[in-house]
Amino acid sequence: MTAMHAIDVHSPRDSQLVGWLPTATPSEVTAALTTARSAHPSWAATPAAERGAALREAAVALRSRVNDMATVVETETGKPFASAREGVMAGVSTLEQYAELGPVHRGRSLLGTAVDFMVPEPRGVVVALTPWNDPVAVACGLLGAALVTGNVVVHKPSERCPHTGLLLATVIAGCFPAGVLQTLVGDGQIGEALVRSPEVDVVAHVGSTATGRAIAQVSSAKLLLENGGNDPLLVDDDVDPEWAAAQAALGAFANAGQICTSVERIYLHKAVATPFLDALCEQARSWNENQQPLVDTRHREFVHDQVAGAIAAGATALVGGAIPDGPGAYYPATVLSGCSSAMRVMCEETFGPVAPVQLVSSFDEALTEACSGDYGLAATVLTGSMEHAQRAWRALPVGTVKVNAVFGGAPGGAAQPRGASGTGFGYGPELLDEMTTTKVVHLGVPTIRS
Repeated sequence: MTAMHAIDVHSPRDSQLVGWLPTATPSEVTAALTTARSAHPSWAATPAAERGAALREAAVALRSRVNDMATVVETETGKPFASAREGVMAGVSTLEQYAELGPVHRGRSLLGTAVDFMVPEPRGVVVALTPWNDPVAVACGLLGAALVTGNVVVHKPSERCPHTGLLLATVIAGCFPAGVLQTLVGDGQIGEALVRSPEVDVVAHVGSTATGRAIAQVSSAKLLLENGGNDPLLVDDDVDPEWAAAQAALGAFANAGQICTSVERIYLHKAVATPFLDALCEQARSWNENQQPLVDTRHREFVHDQVAGAIAAGATALVGGAIPDGPGAYYPATVLSGCSSAMRVMCEETFGPVAPVQLVSSFDEALTEACSGDYGLAATVLTGSMEHAQRAWRALPVGTVKVNAVFGGAPGGAAQPRGASGTGFGYGPELLDEMTTTKVVHLGVPTIRS
């Protein structure tokens, strides 16, 4: 069933209609922001320990529905149930983390002749625009940090997984006072109406660079943007090629390449080219034995267009590279050799299970190529040389550099993208700072009337 103002969701696995939801109306957008503004003073005045307790209650509620949430994520996005469940549990952990960090978020005292101190205060109304590729974990991070610091939130989940967003709201919104957390279903028009509003103090967006740039053009709010990436992988000549290929495959093919920090371009030293490519092809074939679909056929066309363009420009598809027959949005893990820096697949975000490989003659050449481009999300370096690792992390113009592991990180780790990849911390304790503004207080000593 389709209404005039509705979002249809089709299964990425078999193209069947999963369901439809009506989008919010302009009047509902206005009402939600008005409600949020009214709810803010009371929530901001709520003791931090109580806000943390509410977040802890939300984590308990989400944990109790983990399988239900994972099922909806799987249905809407095509992510396998086990992986979807991991994402939900990551959201639970994030809520628990901010429940502990929020109440101990503190300012600083200043040395002076009187009493001077700096106090963090909530910014007000936060609009959170969250993606489809890890919808629960990302949402819990933004919502948790905003709520525990005393802000109120209007959340718009991606139109590719609106049922996921609504179920999350059903599970956790009741843990907070009325109006503190609201969820609206809608497409880009609803998102634009939200970010344009002068009632909004913060826009937190995780998604494409194009959308992030559009937000920056129309919003006067503080912006927290994690946009697209074109993350490079540098493979040095001293690493084991089979191990390096396994790392490359994990980085390029996990979640069908639909991870913000997926490996998007590979710079491979010629000295290990043959064994690395052989091993990478074997990895790709293995991943293709149990394919995960892309989120929808529209996105598949985008991915394939980049692959076809590279092949037309001289690259070779060693594995994959063609749209399979049958229903769903499947696309095979693809290995492209003979790539060059001019190809779109090397200089734009693909966000699919594609591993494009460009040969280089030296680590210096790999580093120069990896430093090119407008994006600045993350990069990975595989090397046995401490000198090369040190030079790489210092030179790479990205927010996160990973050495000898494509994924991973310490609990509570932060990320701060650069360039076209966005602005502001999106994770960790530092996100609490982003969600607050600082007031400086100077307490002088009065002269008392005698």
